[in-house]
Amino acid sequence: MTLDRMKNARKCAIGSKQATKAIEKGAAKVVYLARDADEHVTRPLNNQCENKGVEVVWVDTMTVLGKACGIEVGAAAAAVIDD
Repeated sequence: MTLDRMKNARKCAIGSKQATKAIEKGAAKVVYLARDADEHVTRPLNNQCENKGVEVVWVDTMTVLGKACGIEVGAAAAAVIDD
């Protein structure tokens, strides 16, 4: 899966804290994680997605994920809430 779903999402949660909240609420449809982000950030999110049955898509860099989210800085995680 490409980043098109993130780029075209009407509503998304950007950042690990916001993505975590979206997963906990059951609102996250797919979660994007950056491969170059700290493992202590991505591992809990990945585990949470596995437990909740949420699809995870790994992205090469935080910079690429940040740009897909429409922000000027990198992002370790982002969740599509409404596509």
